[in-house]
Amino acid sequence: MVKNFPIVKWAIGANIYEVNIRQYTAAGTFEAFSFHILRLYEMGVSILWLMPITPISIEKRQGTLGSYYACSNYTEINPEFGDVESFKKLVDIAHLLGMKIIIDWVANHTGYDHHWTKEHPDWYLKDEHGNFTEKNGWQDVIDLDYNNQAMQDAMIEAMQYWVKECKIDGFRCDMAHLVPIDFWIKARKKCDAIKPLFWLAECENNEYYKAFDVTYAWNWMHALDKYFKQEITLKNVWAILDEYAKYSNSGIKLFFTSNHDENSWNGTEYEKYGKAAKVLAVFTCTWNGISLIYSGQENPNYKRLNFFEKDRIEWNKIPELHYFYKRLLFIRKSKAVIEGGTFIIPTQNENVIAFLRRKSNDVVLVLLNLSNEDKIKITVNHVWFKGIFQNLFSEFLFSFDTTAQFELSAYEYRIYNRVI
Repeated sequence: MVKNFPIVKWAIGANIYEVNIRQYTAAGTFEAFSFHILRLYEMGVSILWLMPITPISIEKRQGTLGSYYACSNYTEINPEFGDVESFKKLVDIAHLLGMKIIIDWVANHTGYDHHWTKEHPDWYLKDEHGNFTEKNGWQDVIDLDYNNQAMQDAMIEAMQYWVKECKIDGFRCDMAHLVPIDFWIKARKKCDAIKPLFWLAECENNEYYKAFDVTYAWNWMHALDKYFKQEITLKNVWAILDEYAKYSNSGIKLFFTSNHDENSWNGTEYEKYGKAAKVLAVFTCTWNGISLIYSGQENPNYKRLNFFEKDRIEWNKIPELHYFYKRLLFIRKSKAVIEGGTFIIPTQNENVIAFLRRKSNDVVLVLLNLSNEDKIKITVNHVWFKGIFQNLFSEFLFSFDTTAQFELSAYEYRIYNRVI
């Protein structure tokens, strides 16, 4: 597969933090969230992804506040969050700290009272009776017609507005596979002409690497769900990772243990994975790909956030997992994790993951016990595993000479980073 666009350099080895503005603070505004940006910077976050910031349709609105994904105007700000000036200030603060801002873009559909429904009703799909329609079962949105070139041009102009006027750094494109790939290629060419951007697609379709830098690892997450329900073994999960590896030269996968959809509709990472939630967080930050952290995971957040009502995150004074994620995001910056090859360590235990990452003299060893089984012994034997290594969490130093035996307790995770 031919990849049409190079990824921006600052996104290589990056991590993404998904921001739910409505639920992040009591005020639920850009200004209130801005006070958290320095903390996130200190935690090691490099890219802030803001869920949709556009106004929400009133007609057929779900709940009191509605879904962020039912847009009524592509070039205006949701007044719930503030105004365009407060958004620009948020972007400026992030940029001053060297962080990047990407925004959620919902191109497949709009809300029922989007101004295009009155100005350009021919830009929408219609049923046999001439009524606006929607093909995916969502009650508060209607589908756009991508056979209409005028609509495509207007959509791209709206995307360009945020790049030109607000200096955003990229897009996370909602349900990207529901929109033709040719549109995305055209949109990227025209938006990247303003400045090179980062493009994240919510889809698993490898064809979309023609336009996007990163796609979701949905299949991996769904396999994990089955694994923790004891419906499949870890070998089945590995098979998906092997499939991803076939496309590693043309595209990157986004790994996560939670996001807005999973948290609100399917359960928190603690509901789904129990005590293994932190173990999997270690995996997402050390495996080949880009890692995602959802709002509040560092707190941690044990509740499902309501999608259509106010349901703020109750922040601890110091988020309990702040330093846990700070360590993980630090190791993500190592050459071994950014650019390194991967060697899987056989463990003789179906619930343990062990692998080495290496780039030149930079070596990282990751050991993960996904089970409640205690005192699991594994042996690491590899030519890369030689030198002085530091346990990333205990900070103790160890000398290894290609071979070592480890004993893991239940749900234990370890990362060793070569220092000499």
